[in-house]
Amino acid sequence: MKYHDLIVKRQGSLVKVILNRPKMLNTLSLRMLRELKEVTLGFQNDPGIRVIILTGAAKMFTAGLDLKDPEIKKMLSGTMDERRERVILGPLACQAWEETEPVTIAAIEGFCVGGGVSLVISCDFRIMSQSAFMCIPEIELGLNYSWGSIPRLLHLIGPAKTKEMILLGEQVPAKKCLTWGLAEEVVPDGSVLEAVIALGEKILKKPPIPVSMTKQAIGNITAALDRAGIYMDADQFLLTTYTKDHREGLKAFLEKRTPRFKGK
Repeated sequence: MKYHDLIVKRQGSLVKVILNRPKMLNTLSLRMLRELKEVTLGFQNDPGIRVIILTGAAKMFTAGLDLKDPEIKKMLSGTMDERRERVILGPLACQAWEETEPVTIAAIEGFCVGGGVSLVISCDFRIMSQSAFMCIPEIELGLNYSWGSIPRLLHLIGPAKTKEMILLGEQVPAKKCLTWGLAEEVVPDGSVLEAVIALGEKILKKPPIPVSMTKQAIGNITAALDRAGIYMDADQFLLTTYTKDHREGLKAFLEKRTPRFKGK
């Protein structure tokens, strides 16, 4: 299939999926989120694909959700059903990446923000360049951090660091991500893809069936209660879009100023 906002390249049993909106900082439009879900579903029908690399074009991962996307702006209007249909696209895309059978590796250069963090923690491995960072700014926008991400983050870095990352919304540089357990490796700038491909080739040398079984077993054991604990987070996100604090946070973001929240 051809995609509008993704580039998909296959080399034997290894596939690269590239977020391709460089003029928009690879921000996540609703169309891109649909494509991110569809691309993994397409891989399910091809047992020859064993490793998927997720990365961004132009030496950056993503600046997060595209708040200027006309479809995303519609999340603030329309009926509840219409708004909810758009809100659940992010969670569905992350779930598709988490549950896809091939081993997934995120190659992170530059910035990885908001929904980008949600995507990479849905992958099996993460490798970052030295100057890369992760950041979760949702609180500053008057929103909760959703997409089913909190359990995944908890499994990786524990409760205190999860709270720190979400509540403070500060940039977490690659070195700290490595120390925390958010990344498996940090490599010099410009060598991320090389390192990710090397990891992918190591996996491809292993027998396919036990690799697949191991990934499935670890995933199922780790996430056994995640759905029960976080099943309402998309609706909580939707609820926050109705608040005055969210409108203030979004306005402040677009005006590049500090928001003034009032708990309303």
